[in-house]
Amino acid sequence: MHQHNHYQTLDVHQAATQAEIKQSYRRLVKQFHPDQNPDLDGHDDIATINAAYEVLGDPQRRRTYDQQLQDIERLEAAGFDINDGTPTESRHQRAAAAQRRYQQRKTGQDSDEQLKRWINRVYQPVNRLISKILNPLKEQLDDLAADPFDDELLEAFQTYLDECRELLKKAQTTFKSMSNPPGTAKVAADLFYCLNQVGDGIDELERFVTSYNEQYLHTGKELFRIAKGLRREAQAAVRKVV
Repeated sequence: MHQHNHYQTLDVHQAATQAEIKQSYRRLVKQFHPDQNPDLDGHDDIATINAAYEVLGDPQRRRTYDQQLQDIERLEAAGFDINDGTPTESRHQRAAAAQRRYQQRKTGQDSDEQLKRWINRVYQPVNRLISKILNPLKEQLDDLAADPFDDELLEAFQTYLDECRELLKKAQTTFKSMSNPPGTAKVAADLFYCLNQVGDGIDELERFVTSYNEQYLHTGKELFRIAKGLRREAQAAVRKVV
């Protein structure tokens, strides 16, 4: 199953009712579940389907997600094509094409000064906030591994996740505070994808605290790993434009 946004994953329209979403979810779970279809290695598909339903099946979380999709449209209008972190062509090809379009519209502006302001006010603060979220994860998981059912360890882990949530909100607000200048579409796209992965990773890790299902830890750790890769790509892209 190719990665899509949550509506595409559940094969429903964005205006679908909660009942329609639930019905489609059950159909897809049956289709991809290894017990029902042993010839398919559907574990990754099931995880993706479950993650989509946990968002769209909750009306409040669905409203938040719909707002995120609107933010994506805003970024597309700002100069690069984003499909909820799941492009049909390679991210590098899309970012390069978007960067060219964005530069054409901004011809004549003082791009050097604009670039400096954006790096100082947006890129660097967001990069630091992301580091504060991602870097402690290994130590937190190592501590939790001593006894995942220990109340004190779980409380400490939840405190870390609460801090991550606040840091993520600050990073998202900072990211939206200023349009990216010409030549930085690739950087902005990587940061956008990175923040999305971080948010999804925090959601998965929080689910472990209430369910004790280690699959959530595994998924959250993997999402943070992807976020680290995107952060490195953003750092490499910045070095090319400064």
